[in-house]
Amino acid sequence: MLNTLSGRFLILTAVFVMLAEVLIFVPSVARFREDYLLARLERSQIASLALLADDMIDRDLEEELLLNAGVFNIVLRRNEARQLVLSSPMPGEVSETYDLRDVSALALIRDAILVLARPEPEMIRVIGNPLRDAGLLIEITMETGALRMAMIDYGLRILALSAVISVITAVMLFLAVRRLLVKPIKSVVGHMQNYAKAPEDARRIIAPTAGIRELREAEQALQSLETQLTQALRQKERLAQLGGAVARVSHDLRNILTSAQLFTDRIEMSEDPTVKRMAPKLVNSITRAVSLCETTLAFGRAEEPAPVMTLFSLAPVVSEVMESERLAIGDDEVSLSEDIPANLMIRGDPEQIFRAISNLVRNARQAITGTGKPGEICVSARITDSAWVIEVSDTGPGLPAKAQEHLFQPFQGGVRKGGSGLGLAIVQELVRGHGGTLTLRETDGTGSCFVIRLPMGDVG
Repeated sequence: MLNTLSGRFLILTAVFVMLAEVLIFVPSVARFREDYLLARLERSQIASLALLADDMIDRDLEEELLLNAGVFNIVLRRNEARQLVLSSPMPGEVSETYDLRDVSALALIRDAILVLARPEPEMIRVIGNPLRDAGLLIEITMETGALRMAMIDYGLRILALSAVISVITAVMLFLAVRRLLVKPIKSVVGHMQNYAKAPEDARRIIAPTAGIRELREAEQALQSLETQLTQALRQKERLAQLGGAVARVSHDLRNILTSAQLFTDRIEMSEDPTVKRMAPKLVNSITRAVSLCETTLAFGRAEEPAPVMTLFSLAPVVSEVMESERLAIGDDEVSLSEDIPANLMIRGDPEQIFRAISNLVRNARQAITGTGKPGEICVSARITDSAWVIEVSDTGPGLPAKAQEHLFQPFQGGVRKGGSGLGLAIVQELVRGHGGTLTLRETDGTGSCFVIRLPMGDVG
């Protein structure tokens, strides 16, 4: 039980209540001592009235009055010239004098602690104001033994009452904590354990029911986390299935492309000028397709191989991308332009950079073609102090809000109907492999602009 939240709360509550009672205990005992002494002064004043009624009272009556008052002598000063005295033999000398007429709270607490700390009875003198202005002052002499015993008895009763109050309070708070906190927390833990058994089952996702705001916020956060995890697991399963399918397709496609490669070797021998001009591009395209299929089969997963870093000229790579896209444009009114310095050399994998730029240009072309309106795509590059920057901008319709939310997530960031949404995810992975970043600088109804930033690093 001590290891449970409610058990520890029970113990802490009892401890804190007892500490609070201890802080109250000392002032309470000091106040009890003051009331005790004032009561003795009051009794003494009443006893002194007998002396006012008869100046000549016998010794037995005087002793009885002092015994009833609980003191050894009484001095009541009525005015400057007259005072009444009742006295009896004292067992010892007066050790302390206490004036209750004008005393601070700290002084009362200090004096009470001193009485409790001295087990031996002492003789003390107490001075106070007479009731109802019956004189200037009243002074008594008494022993502290009875006072100390009364203070101890009162203190024990206070402590016993404090213990009862602390136990009752702790039990009530224990039950309240179990009802309001522990039970809902156990419910959340139970939901988590149940969800862990089958995280792919959406029926096991927690439904927030807590009435306490903080617990409800925790349940809502857990619900969001479980929902995302379930979707991620389902996506992972679909990707695993897709990976198997891609591997099978790549195997057959590699065989087909290998045959096509043989035909292109013969086409290159043609004397037709058009064929001679187009054949190298066809050979390069088929070579890249075969290489991609072989890479997919070799790795058997959706990760890109590490780039083979070399220093190369960017302009020919971009020109090749544009030539390939011009063949795909056909009769569409999409114009392509490039602004690449002829002497710009960058460090990277030429094939992967080609694929990254090609995916961005293809996405832009498809977006413009989908509108049925003319548009323009521009690829530009520049050098900064620490990076090579490649920009692909277009005058298309821009990206919708949903596509921007899942911009670089496979199968979720697609814009075209029927699109897979893999293009930008592939580009980001290729750029990240170079230590660079891919960002969407701007997008609106007048077009979009993607920026590839490749760090220079050591180019030697």
